[in-house]
Amino acid sequence: SSPAPVTLPRHVLSLTSHFRPTTQRRMVRLSTSAAALLAASSAFSISSANAFAPLSGATATSLSSDKSVDLSDFLSDKSGSGYNMLICGTYAADFNAIEYAQRLRYYLPKLQEAGVGKVGFLLNCKADAAKALCDYTDLPMSSPVDILIDPLGKAGRQFGVGRGWKPDDEELFGVFTKKYSPYIKLFGMLWGLGAWATLPAVIGGYVGNPFTPQPWIEDALAVGQKKGRWPDNALELDEEGNVLVNKFSELPVVGKWERRPLELATLRLQNMVDISIKNWEELAPERDALDAGVLTQLGGCVIIDPSNDDVLYQWEDPGICAVANFEDVLEKLTKGGEDEE
Repeated sequence: SSPAPVTLPRHVLSLTSHFRPTTQRRMVRLSTSAAALLAASSAFSISSANAFAPLSGATATSLSSDKSVDLSDFLSDKSGSGYNMLICGTYAADFNAIEYAQRLRYYLPKLQEAGVGKVGFLLNCKADAAKALCDYTDLPMSSPVDILIDPLGKAGRQFGVGRGWKPDDEELFGVFTKKYSPYIKLFGMLWGLGAWATLPAVIGGYVGNPFTPQPWIEDALAVGQKKGRWPDNALELDEEGNVLVNKFSELPVVGKWERRPLELATLRLQNMVDISIKNWEELAPERDALDAGVLTQLGGCVIIDPSNDDVLYQWEDPGICAVANFEDVLEKLTKGGEDEE
C-alpha cells in the first residue's frame, strides 16, 4: 500500500520563514521529498521483514488462476486461516515429485487438522505435465492445494534445494557434452554422487522399518491398483477400492512392522514402470529445462506461521527418494513448531 501523506513538523516550517519565498518553497519541497522517501523506505523494510527471505522475489505460475505468484508473499499471506506450506517438487516424471504428490494426497486432511491452511505444490514442468501427474496420483488441484509451475526450476534453486552431482559442469570426462551429461549426472546420483541419501532411501524401501509408520504407502498402492498399474497384487480391494487385505501384513514377523519390507519398493516399482517410464514423453523436462539443470535438481518444503513469519518446518531433499517425512512434519506442527534440538 502507498505510504501515508507526509506532514512536515512545525519547527521545520518555521526555519524556512527566514528565507525568501522562492527559497522557502524549494526547501519545503526538498524536505517533503526526503520525508516521503524515508516513509516509503520504512514501509518497504517492514514488508521485506515479513517475507520469507530465501524466496524473496521468486515467482511461479498458479494453475488455478494462471497468474504469477510471489512465493514469499504466498508463504507470508495472512488472509487465510492457519499455516502456509510450500512443497518444492521436481520435474513431473521424477521419483521425488511423484512421492511428494502421493504423500500430500494422503496427509492433506491430517495437515489441515494440524493447522495448515493452504499448500502450494511447486513443480518444475509445464502445465500439462503438472496436471497429468496430479491425475496419475489422484492429488486434488483445488483449494487448499494450489499447483504451481516453474519449468526451469529457478524458485527451487533460490530456496536452496540440492542440485545434484556436478550441476555446473557442461561436460563430463571430456566425452559427455551438455546434451548428454544431465542423464549421466542423474545416473551418478543413483549411486549417491551429489545426493548422499539416495542409497539409504532406496535400500530402506526394501528392508522396511519397524518403528516409523508410513500409512501413505498403502494408500498410494491402492490408487495405483485402481488405475491398473503393475505390480497389482500387493493389496486386495473391495468393489469401491477400499483395502481389504495388505499382503505385506501377512508376512511372518515383519508383517507387524510399521513399514513392511518390500512395501515401499513395490510402490516405487509401480511409480517407475507405470508413471515415469510409461508417460515419459508427457512428463519429462524439455530441452531448456534440461539445460537449466532440473533433471538432477532435488526438492524440499517449508511451513510458515504467517501470524509471526516463524519457520515451523524446513527441509531440503538430500537425495533421490529422500523426500520429507510427513510423519515428522505432523509431529513438528503438533509441538507448536519448536526448533529441532
